[in-house]
Amino acid sequence: MLHSSPTSAPQYRAVDLIRRKRDGQPLEPDEIAWMVRAHETGAATDYHWAAMLMAILWRGMNPTETAALTRAMIDSGSVLTWDDLDAPPIDKHSTGGVGDKTSLILGPIAAACGVPVPMVSGRGLGHTGGTLDKLEAIPGVRVALSTEEFRRLVRRHRLALIGQTDEIAPADRWMYALRDATATVESIPLITASILSKKFAEGIDGLVLDVKTGDGAFMATLEDSRALAESLIVSGRALGKRVVALVTRMDQPLGRQVGNAHEVAEAIACLKGDGPNDLTDLSLELAAEMICLGGVEPNLDSARRRAQGALEDGSALEVFRRVIADQGGDPRVIDQPEAILPRPRGHVLIAADPSTLPATGGFVAAIACRRLALAIMRLGAGRALTTDRIDHAVGLELFKKVGDPVAPGEPLARLDHTLEPNDPRLVHAHRELTACWSFAPLPIPNPPSLIVTRLANPNE
Repeated sequence: MLHSSPTSAPQYRAVDLIRRKRDGQPLEPDEIAWMVRAHETGAATDYHWAAMLMAILWRGMNPTETAALTRAMIDSGSVLTWDDLDAPPIDKHSTGGVGDKTSLILGPIAAACGVPVPMVSGRGLGHTGGTLDKLEAIPGVRVALSTEEFRRLVRRHRLALIGQTDEIAPADRWMYALRDATATVESIPLITASILSKKFAEGIDGLVLDVKTGDGAFMATLEDSRALAESLIVSGRALGKRVVALVTRMDQPLGRQVGNAHEVAEAIACLKGDGPNDLTDLSLELAAEMICLGGVEPNLDSARRRAQGALEDGSALEVFRRVIADQGGDPRVIDQPEAILPRPRGHVLIAADPSTLPATGGFVAAIACRRLALAIMRLGAGRALTTDRIDHAVGLELFKKVGDPVAPGEPLARLDHTLEPNDPRLVHAHRELTACWSFAPLPIPNPPSLIVTRLANPNE
């Protein structure tokens, strides 16, 4: 519910608070809470908030302000409670990337290990994919569940994956729309408050963060990615939550499949123990962090073994099967993904441009991750606008990733599409994708680890 201010609460003027923030002065928690509530009453209009958001982008917020904004956004709606669960609920959030389908893997793993995971997920926009869009590639799956249905599924399976409801942090919806319209999305305090308000309104006790860095990430530089991770951890601690963050590389797609149905199939393969190493390893590591935060295991080593066991004994796969069925999806997708998931109309092989590959062959030196994702987004795999429709069958399978050897004429990837063969969009996508791979005559020595660093609250 919305929280109205008591009659004795101090009254402010939006213009005064905007001026103070514009001039680089910090705002008090009560002032920030008033400003968020005032949007509902009309005392702080969209144009007031547009100015405030630009002032925050320009001047920043200190940790106390960021935590206060997060708290005010949480309090704009209702907070779920989970008193009837047998363990503290834990969730995970990724800042977005290309081929990032870890939620579909780690959620079932953590749940199979005894961790309740009430996962409220988002949709993709731009070059990054969204968990809800991937799930909806499974025929019949419902992600718009009521709060009571959400509770029932978490109690029954320890896992449910739904979209944001009207009751969860409603201030985040109007604030994000204004950020998008006013070019203020990139502010770290605003990103922090947006992520944490939605997650903490779920009523979780702890949160594991996968903060991406690199060409395919929202935060392209390691400095910015680390700053965001630190902001999330500090604000989480200020709000009494346990938070762990892994900063991970997004310089090439995660796994070998990009696109909604493609990524569901790859997630299922991982849950069967047949997934690519990078995707499997990261999913297990994030799941282990969740298992530790949930108190199921005392340390990461034992949590890693527990997570690996849930893959090997099939219990994580079985959780995913039951959750799909209970959310209205066709559970046959687990055993027959090729038959159940949407199918493309055609395929195009992507080969190396001969002018860029040494005559005797070479090795993949880099993949332009963002450019690759945008190329298939324009064919329907993603959306440029929130109103765009997703074509779940469109996707890309990568045959060659960084460090892999490539012979002249050898295919790098297969593009799956639903267009006519002579469609100019397909010609453009082929040209764009061909340009995404670059090569070197020798393999890259000592390739960097996928996980750059781990950050956590003290004593976590």
